Amino acid sequence: MLQFIFRRSVGAVVTLFLIGAATFFLFVAAPSDYASLACGKDCSPARLEDIRHALGLDQPIATQFWDFMSGIVAGRDFPDGHCSAPCLGQSFYSGDYVWDTIMDRFPLTLSLTIGSIFVFLFIGLGAGMLAAYKRGSVTDKVATGASMVLSSFQIYFLGPIVLTIFVYSTGWMEDPKYVPFTEDPAGWLVGLSLPMIVMATIFTAQYTRMARASMIEQLAEEHVRTARAKGMSKKYVFFRYAWRGSLIPIVTVLGIDISALLGGGVVTELTFSLQGIGRLAVDGAVNKDLPLTMGVMLFGAFFILILNILVDIVYAYVDPRVRLS
Repeated sequence: MLQFIFRRSVGAVVTLFLIGAATFFLFVAAPSDYASLACGKDCSPARLEDIRHALGLDQPIATQFWDFMSGIVAGRDFPDGHCSAPCLGQSFYSGDYVWDTIMDRFPLTLSLTIGSIFVFLFIGLGAGMLAAYKRGSVTDKVATGASMVLSSFQIYFLGPIVLTIFVYSTGWMEDPKYVPFTEDPAGWLVGLSLPMIVMATIFTAQYTRMARASMIEQLAEEHVRTARAKGMSKKYVFFRYAWRGSLIPIVTVLGIDISALLGGGVVTELTFSLQGIGRLAVDGAVNKDLPLTMGVMLFGAFFILILNILVDIVYAYVDPRVRLS
């Protein structure tokens, strides 16, 4: 197992390096004058030259690439101070260090991710497994029908409806806002409850259908049918044999969904006017803030790689065939 984790970790480091290199050459080595973007309108030639020197754009491409990659590991010096590792550069727009800006926004995105995951896993998997256990019954039809209806909704459609009903019309709740969990747990939950529920609603429908289909497929496997033929109860076979095997596709999709949510729930944060990683990515693109855009891309890629490793580790415990290979 340790050798398996080591191989996957080394592969992740190499992949992250290649992503960083591709990101750098995609943005920095492209034929564009990024110093003029940082300088803004009415920029004098002298000011433009100072900015080009401060950003290191007057250096050879190889030197710029080395400064960028080494800054991630060991930090980097800028004219106004030292950027500690991991240094993802300095924002053209605000002048703040990109890593510090990301860390300032990340708690909100992490809160949305954790809250929505708890809701859609508890409800989605529960409803899907119950529908599979009572296949063909009224419960199965209700759960399947509800998941089909909810899956047709989108966050940008459902979000404004929820805001109109619970915030603007009735005044039952205030506008969503982020309060640190360590300062006020109740305020944290109340402030983010609406976006959590809306985000979880979309995923709940997906996981209900997926859990039901995966469980029905497992119940048709030969070893499950053999267990039933030996006289074992339906409930015992359901939880002892079928449940574990049905988790394989769910774990795969869950890893992808978590990494995407941690990389920034763009639509959710824009719909509810929340300042998270997703909103930060949009701001970077709108303001043509290339260091910020590159930093958010690498940050999202990091979580995708980490979640892929965790998914492989979970595979090894859930499915013995993966562990043996």
